[in-house]
Amino acid sequence: MPVALFLCSVIYAQEKPVAFKGALIYPINGAPIQNGTFIVQNGKIVAVGDASLKIPADATISDAKGKVIMPGIVDTHSHLGGPEGGDNSAALNPDTRAFDAINPTSDGFKKALSGGLTTLNIMPGSGHLMSGQTVYAKMREAKVMEDLIIVNEKGVYGGMKMANGTNPMRGTNGFPGTRAKSAAMDRELFVKAQEYKTKIDKAIKDSTKLPERDLRLEPLVEVLQGKRVVHFHTHKENDILTAIRIIKEFGIRAVLHHVSEGWKVPEEIAKAGVPCSIIVIESPGGKLETIDYSTTNGAALSNAGVLTGFHTDDGVTDSRFLIRAAAMSVKAGMSKEKALEALTINGAKMLDLSSRIGSLEKGKDADFIILSGDPFSVYTKVEQTWVEGKKRYDIKNPEDKAFLVGGYKVYSSDRAEYMNHDDEISNQ
Repeated sequence: MPVALFLCSVIYAQEKPVAFKGALIYPINGAPIQNGTFIVQNGKIVAVGDASLKIPADATISDAKGKVIMPGIVDTHSHLGGPEGGDNSAALNPDTRAFDAINPTSDGFKKALSGGLTTLNIMPGSGHLMSGQTVYAKMREAKVMEDLIIVNEKGVYGGMKMANGTNPMRGTNGFPGTRAKSAAMDRELFVKAQEYKTKIDKAIKDSTKLPERDLRLEPLVEVLQGKRVVHFHTHKENDILTAIRIIKEFGIRAVLHHVSEGWKVPEEIAKAGVPCSIIVIESPGGKLETIDYSTTNGAALSNAGVLTGFHTDDGVTDSRFLIRAAAMSVKAGMSKEKALEALTINGAKMLDLSSRIGSLEKGKDADFIILSGDPFSVYTKVEQTWVEGKKRYDIKNPEDKAFLVGGYKVYSSDRAEYMNHDDEISNQ
């Protein structure tokens, strides 16, 4: 086939635009649009506007009157797919990758889609000071992990998981027994990474000086370069402040996760300029260091100017119910606008993906959800979830709906993976 003819056939084979009419649209980057029009094509957002927006003549039109359209939800902290990280051989395992352990065909991802989640930060557990590299995953249809990963603006497809507090404190087999030793071990490894980076920098002009490859230090050099974000599990006020000290000392980019006592020190967190990904649970308990957890966390942090997002820590919070976490935060004083941002664009910023996801803007990925009503109403359901212009979940499909309303047996194979790795779930 001649090249010109082939190119023409490709052009005409492109999918037709799809236009959604009549919905209340929350673009996130602007005011809500009543009776809005939303157009997508070839996996991207083509246009967002009101009823006067011109619709292409060849578009497939979908009546969305009475519905709500908003960006797909970004879960900044998930454990779906059975991720693994470091083992009991060491407390610091920066060389391990969740990428190498996740099951891309896990039914847990279908559950996440029923909750409107379109992008996940899948992490190893927090039973180590450093449990390994996380994965940023799009909820595309997948057979292999490469189908799920999304490379961000910094050129990486994951962060680095760290933790402090009681989880990594064991006092045996090289693990710290105190908070002070935990911080000291973190510092020691980062100093080694700095020295390794210095050697690499010197080798730019003289390749003979290039140090021997070190798989433990390579990802930490990316951390020191600002390419890879540290996702730092922390709960208590003193642990939060210790994490901030380490972040400032080594000039690394980080997101604080959970921050159960963040409401006690919101100004300090804001001054440090460190984002927070928080979990909102209905039945607090399980560990003493979360005894002062409060649903006012979202309001306190966002009011102080902290970039705040939500996460499931699935299975701590079921992926189907992340929107409910935002609703609970609104009830506790967080503004509706900030809560919507925390579900979408803020999480995208934390993963360095805001140029592609998190808001409904022309040119961004067509990741969006269609809701039956107000996002924060207990009566509202996610009716459809679209990822890059493809419908990945439809409540009208009985098989899809089973993941919304079914019990754990629906995805018991995925749960079995968790139960075989109690270190990954008991230490959340």
